[in-house]
Amino acid sequence: MNENKKVLIINGSYRDNGITDQSVHAVSNALEDLGVDIEIIQLRDREIHFCLNCRECMQKSGITPEPCVQRDAMEAIVAKIEAADTYVLAAPTNLGSATAIFKRFMERLAVYVYWPWGVMVPKYRKENEARKKAILITSSAAPGLLGRWLYGTTRQLKYTAKIIGADPVGTLYSGFIAGDAHSALPASTQKKALSLVKKLI
Repeated sequence: MNENKKVLIINGSYRDNGITDQSVHAVSNALEDLGVDIEIIQLRDREIHFCLNCRECMQKSGITPEPCVQRDAMEAIVAKIEAADTYVLAAPTNLGSATAIFKRFMERLAVYVYWPWGVMVPKYRKENEARKKAILITSSAAPGLLGRWLYGTTRQLKYTAKIIGADPVGTLYSGFIAGDAHSALPASTQKKALSLVKKLI
């Protein structure tokens, strides 16, 4: 019954098959079991330029994101964000915040903001639209509560969801991940992944 629902997964991890990748796979496998149409975007494999902060994309009002002056992978990614029904946003913690590749992607979401020159406060294009849902995935070397409090990654993921018009249904967090270069995703995290997927769909 979920075959027409589209879930877009955006992964800002550097490491192939690290904890973040494993968490993404746990969520995507659970979604596939429910018959959901999913697509995974690995940001590490996409050409995404830095935001120029020119604000050209912010000058016109409307709910539709304005085009960026740069032509790279973000053009297609924004189109996929628009077409998706729900999202999974993933980024591990690297030196206290989300990875640089995720933040580069996040800054390019300026196309979702209306902020013409001379106006003091920006407006989010999707803020008055029907809200979509999102699962957030992150990890760090710190334990759960401490990691969420100390580092900015979860806040950055929540802000990304807000910009694209989504409300998080929960966060899949893995702590204590620095002890082993090839850590395996705990069974408890896999169980929570299934729980979050049920809230998402």
